[in-house]
Order: sequence, then structure tokens, then C-alpha cells
Amino acid sequence: MVDKLKEREIKLEIQMDDQVASGQYINMVVVNHNDSEFVIDCIYVQPQAPKARVQSRLITSPRHAKRLLAALQSNIERYEKHFGAIAMVADESKSFVDTPIH
Repeated sequence: MVDKLKEREIKLEIQMDDQVASGQYINMVVVNHNDSEFVIDCIYVQPQAPKARVQSRLITSPRHAKRLLAALQSNIERYEKHFGAIAMVADESKSFVDTPIH
């Protein structure tokens, strides 16, 4: 059975242009969903600015959204084992809801 699974494996070459490779900084995320998809808006909020701009919108299936959640959780656990716990807020006097990420 294992041999059949190995035969099915496909090597995927992932390509990325320079603009995408440079990345986009975000400090706020808004997530919405319906019965067939999740929409993840990645936003950069400038300090004390009245407007914010969506830098990227990701649209994915519920199954892939759950895989993304698992991948992020796994990476956060590995990060914290190596670098220590991530504080949820920069200023402990503020509540979690005072931070930009939603």
C-alpha cells in the first residue's frame, strides 16, 4: 500500500515572481465565510491613520482554510519551542481585543 502512495506522489514546482517574493506586511486580518468559501482580507493599518488598505485577499475552501489553520498552529508551536512564547499583546495592560489582528 505504501508503494502505491509513493507512486501517486507528484513533485510540484512552485514558482514565485520577485514582487510576490518580497511579501506584504500586514497587521490586521478580517476573516469572513459562507457555506462554500473563506475570505481572508490581509490589511495594513498605519498607526493613528483613519483608513486602512487591504494588501491581499485570499479566497479558499473550508477544507483548505482548516489546513491553513493546522499549518499555522504547527509552525507557531515550533517557533515557540525555539524562541519562546509569543505574547498576545505588546502591552499587557491592554486586552486582546485592543490589538489590530481580528
